[in-house]
Amino acid sequence: MGRLIRTRGLPATRFASQYRLNSGRAACSQLRTEETLSDGEGASSSGDGHSRFEVAIQKQGGLLKGILGYGNPMPVRGSRSSYSGVGQPRLQIEQARSFSAEANGEEQREVMEYDVVIVGGGPAGLGAAIRLKQLCQEKGRELSVCVVEKAPEVGAHILSGNVYEPRALTELFPDWKDQDAPIGVPVTDDKFWFLFEKRAVPLPSPFNNQGNYVISLSQLVRWLGAKAEELGVEVYPGFAASEVLYENNRVVGIATNDMGIAKDGSKKSNFQRGMELKGRLTLFGEGCRGSLSETIIKKYQLREQAQALHQTYALGIKEVWEIEESKHRPGYVLHTVGWPLDYKTYGGSFLYHMDNRQVAIGLVVALDYKNPYLSPYEEYQRFKQHPSIRPTLEGGKVIQYGARTLNEGGFQSIPKTAFPGGALLGDSAGFLNVPKIKGSHTALKSGMLAAEAAFQALGESEQPSMEAYWAALQQSWVWQELRSVRNIRPAFHYGLLPGMAHAGLDHYLMRGKIPFTLRHGPPDHKATEPASKHKPIPYAKPDGVISFDLLTSLYRSSTNHEHDQPPHLRLRNPQVPESVNLPQFAGPESRYCPARVYEYVADENDKMKLSINAQNCLHCKACDIKDPTQNIQWTVPEGGGGPGYTVM
Repeated sequence: MGRLIRTRGLPATRFASQYRLNSGRAACSQLRTEETLSDGEGASSSGDGHSRFEVAIQKQGGLLKGILGYGNPMPVRGSRSSYSGVGQPRLQIEQARSFSAEANGEEQREVMEYDVVIVGGGPAGLGAAIRLKQLCQEKGRELSVCVVEKAPEVGAHILSGNVYEPRALTELFPDWKDQDAPIGVPVTDDKFWFLFEKRAVPLPSPFNNQGNYVISLSQLVRWLGAKAEELGVEVYPGFAASEVLYENNRVVGIATNDMGIAKDGSKKSNFQRGMELKGRLTLFGEGCRGSLSETIIKKYQLREQAQALHQTYALGIKEVWEIEESKHRPGYVLHTVGWPLDYKTYGGSFLYHMDNRQVAIGLVVALDYKNPYLSPYEEYQRFKQHPSIRPTLEGGKVIQYGARTLNEGGFQSIPKTAFPGGALLGDSAGFLNVPKIKGSHTALKSGMLAAEAAFQALGESEQPSMEAYWAALQQSWVWQELRSVRNIRPAFHYGLLPGMAHAGLDHYLMRGKIPFTLRHGPPDHKATEPASKHKPIPYAKPDGVISFDLLTSLYRSSTNHEHDQPPHLRLRNPQVPESVNLPQFAGPESRYCPARVYEYVADENDKMKLSINAQNCLHCKACDIKDPTQNIQWTVPEGGGGPGYTVM
């Protein structure tokens, strides 16, 4: 269990997760997917149903303000003040935030110590936590393990296709079928089409999805979170890790951000200092473009140590629809390439039939596209209007909308995953198999490998090393799988048709054994060309039936942030948008963002100025990646802010 080692002043933070009032006190039992934990349940209890973390805050007079109910998300900002569509209910969280490092030193941060602190409650982080506790049971040892997650509940920030390969899950839970894991439906049909504007040409499917399942990854992650808690892991959603803690050039933990900071930087009446969570080891499973992970990669030169190339990215936009029963084909899987993207832009689409008359549909666009007028969101709206796609959706309704970036660098871009005091897991390192369009199975396996290395190291030294994890990773099936497909994504830098020709040669003839390794093109932000080299793309107006305006879609993401907080989207130079991005690149941030966070609006002098609607943010990180001058810095907002995905 975690140990409180310093308590000066007010407690550092309050819980930004799901709590209920119990017998007139703030009971901190976390809400699971379908039920509320009763007092005394779970191995991380202090004896009265509360973790040591929770009890420490209560004893110090902390404000454990519970979430007292559900409600609709706050209005999103944009060119309209109202919008149609019914959003999914989600928790309302009234907080504010800042960066822990920015608050003055008047209030001391409380410190909690654990054996292992894990940042990120996704497949990688939860997989690591679960495997650590399994090893504790097998070997008769006790280790305290804490998982902090910035989403309001575990799974609320998880978005993926997802045709799930259960290999790693079977290794973690051989009897997962008997444990009611939400694995959905098995793949029954696997199709691959080349789309032209008016027709579709079937091609041999290279995906080999037999034995895989169409699932909601956010639901699977919720299940993993419950399993972790059952094993004694302390899981704390609603906490945003904003700072890496170092001692003697070694990572010793993280700090959560301060609460109660107004937009102007002043302290509000509910100000509370962030908390330090210190671990003998700290594992980072933040997902794609993790803000803390990126600072660690740079500090320890982890790409240089592994002789890795820069990372490349794509933006995935997804909806879940409920369709007519007569059109529903559970387990049917479709992938496409070609239209609506041009032949120089890498990307593709998917349509997966889930259970309960639901389909997951989306478009993935590589962020190395050249035309600054391209809008991934509008391209997705075009895709849905294709005569081979629209009939499936007609008569249906959208349940949820979301977007997320994904790593596409593959094998060439994997940094060294071990550093003094910790390790990188999952998409924080970049384990996506691009040809398969799968990364959740490799993320889970990486967490398991890290857990096994950590368990051994913690028993051998007071300053354990994760070098064994880096070595084990290179001997694992994850490494072999990614290495065998390393050349497929870089080949598409030469265009769609040359890329497909190379992919066919590599996959069907050479079986991934081509004796050379292709390099990536320039970083995604450098690929953006001046607007003078391109023409604006005339996107059609949405029909409100199949295609929708962006704010209507955004409402369906249930995104919400506290408005009175410092912006988590920072401009390194406030003059760059108007002096560079708008005149040279036609303001691309207003188009690549899938949430209308960035808008150019006229001021009182009719001069165009960039307006940042940070409360719309889906945490996709596209701005941090694609901005041509790298002037936008994405940082964590207050814990609990962001989208509220339930079926993504």
